[in-house]
Amino acid sequence: MASKKKSGTFITLEGPEGAGKTTQLKLLSKFLQDEGIDHVITRDPGGTSLGKPIRRLLLDAKSVVSPVAELLLYEADRAQNVAEVILPGLAEGKLVFCDRYIDSTLAYQGYGRGIDLQLIHTINAVATQGLRPKCTILFDIESSAGLARLHPSGHDRLEREALEFHQKVRQGYLELSKEEPARWRILDAAMAMHTVQEELRKFVREALKA
Repeated sequence: MASKKKSGTFITLEGPEGAGKTTQLKLLSKFLQDEGIDHVITRDPGGTSLGKPIRRLLLDAKSVVSPVAELLLYEADRAQNVAEVILPGLAEGKLVFCDRYIDSTLAYQGYGRGIDLQLIHTINAVATQGLRPKCTILFDIESSAGLARLHPSGHDRLEREALEFHQKVRQGYLELSKEEPARWRILDAAMAMHTVQEELRKFVREALKA
């Protein structure tokens, strides 16, 4: 378990493919920068120099990755991200955002792939040193609508999965949010971009006040 004191605020963004959370996080970062609010943006996978090649392997449409290997690659990336980026940022009192985190693995590899959820919880705890987000914002969108936003020729390995897989992932997210309603905030990602951004800023303000 994490033993370091964490004076910062840790917020994660989750969602199915095509939900637009990465774009919204960039807009939020620009807003926070203009407001003079010190913050850190990282992503899972790929938030460190070690994680970048792991991300390429995981998302390469030509890669053939078994479900268990996929799980362990994500967890290796996460362990490095927590140790190198997230915990140090929190120790400095910063607002830290991670684009995907432990709940992505539960949704994709658990609900989507069918790997035992308790096993994933256990490995998540090891990889993160027990670090959990203060707030998790779910960008929710119907699977077919989210996939329709993606460029047909630019699909990565996960985006190319069958619609049924993506529906299982979305349902997984909704189930996870029901289990911990105090941590989760659900945002309708099908709304207009400016409306989504307003809602995102509202959720962040609430998390900081709490």
